[in-house]
Amino acid sequence: MTSHLAQGFLRPRSVIPGLLRAGTRSFLLPNPCHGTRRASHYTPTSGQQTPQGRYWAKIPRWEDASVDTFLAHKWQMSNSVHTLPALSDLMRSVLPETIPPQRPSPRGQNEYPGISTPEDLIRSFEVAAQKAPMAFRLSPHILSVIDWTDPLNDPVRRQFIPLESVINVTHPAATLDPVHEVDHSPARGVIHRYPNKALFMATSICPVYCRFCFRSYTVGTETETVKKMRFLPLMKQWEPKFEYIERTPSLHDIVISGGDTYLLEPEQIAYLGDRLLAIPHIKRFRFATKGLGVSPSRLLDPNDSWIDTVIGLSKKGRKMGKEVCVHTHINNKQETSWITRQGTQRLYEEGVIVRNQSVLLNGVNNTFDQLSELVHTLSDMHIEPYYVYQGDVIRGAEDLRTPLSDSHELELQIRDQTAGFLIPRFVYDVPGLAGKRPTLSAQNYDRKLGVANFTAPRLQGQYVKYWDPLWSLSEDAQKEVQSYFADRSSDQAAHQMAAAA
Repeated sequence: MTSHLAQGFLRPRSVIPGLLRAGTRSFLLPNPCHGTRRASHYTPTSGQQTPQGRYWAKIPRWEDASVDTFLAHKWQMSNSVHTLPALSDLMRSVLPETIPPQRPSPRGQNEYPGISTPEDLIRSFEVAAQKAPMAFRLSPHILSVIDWTDPLNDPVRRQFIPLESVINVTHPAATLDPVHEVDHSPARGVIHRYPNKALFMATSICPVYCRFCFRSYTVGTETETVKKMRFLPLMKQWEPKFEYIERTPSLHDIVISGGDTYLLEPEQIAYLGDRLLAIPHIKRFRFATKGLGVSPSRLLDPNDSWIDTVIGLSKKGRKMGKEVCVHTHINNKQETSWITRQGTQRLYEEGVIVRNQSVLLNGVNNTFDQLSELVHTLSDMHIEPYYVYQGDVIRGAEDLRTPLSDSHELELQIRDQTAGFLIPRFVYDVPGLAGKRPTLSAQNYDRKLGVANFTAPRLQGQYVKYWDPLWSLSEDAQKEVQSYFADRSSDQAAHQMAAAA
């Protein structure tokens, strides 16, 4: 039953600061004037506004949704938007009559010429969506934290809703599997690239789909441009993965990922955790999920036990001397809300380790102010700012990728301004066996052509090239890079013809 205080949230755009009860659990809403209060000592007062209260009320279809409703995980999933017509209709309901222009970028590009009205933007989206390698799926939370009054400049919109961009030109080095995971899969759904660590692909679905996903070969539904390698969350499909892990004693560390473990049922989470804890040589594992950033309501839903299951496994693991933790993925402070903060606070109180893995993204977090704000926001929620990845060279999201120089400069700036234990590791996940290498370890970085070499002991003297996005290069340099790949393609074709003969 909806509580008396929660019913006060049914009034459109009326926010009640203080403590709110949903089910049997208490939730603290920010009160800028009086801090926090207990429900028994607070009487709702109309007319008070808290910007971080019912932040979803700016979406017309959800303006009457109570806090109890919004916190329900099933409601979040059933109200997610995942078809082109549905998202176009939602945008028509929230976009202003005139779309503000894109602010000048540090490099002077105007990505979206000709977008000035809602219909301009929607047409641009519909064209871009048809070309994208990733399907789209957006939770009510994510749709509610987007600043729809300024969509071209919004860092959350950029990550999830594609628009036709003049700088989104696919690099000739781009691929759907940029770290070559498929080449290092000894069992279907197991990625084993490190001597003592492997990745367990538990599912291929996520609560939202990122445009820049480096697993676009498997994650999400099929698109007009990509057929997917699917991993269903079925125990019979998990068994061969467990068998491989059990017979490989060199493995000590498992990442349970996909897809996103946030959409697994609590019983599935418990099964996965118990099976891994029972394997003597597995000393640690982590659940990989964007859920904390893109659909945090599940952490506070009194009718859902996902978080309780993770907490239980973490405590069980501690008693066994093993580590069970959560790795999440938040790229910009704007993705978080009071729900995120209270959910992560519960994990902190219960002793669950949470680490964040960001991706450096153009227009999202590739300025010092954006990244510094993210680092401190994460730290205030007791989430370790663990990694800042250099974007992978994938198809269909080059407008989001940044040149390697951004990573170099930002690490030096963050290191100069932030306490040592808050400094994330700036890394590039080198394809194949090399794994994650510090971006500052790049060798022979040619900024003119946007290419650098990475190596690692396991590569035995070989190098792997990293290519900056074409948009970050001069026109002459872009032509030179295109010519380089055209020549390579011709040489490869000649070799193949000679071998066939």
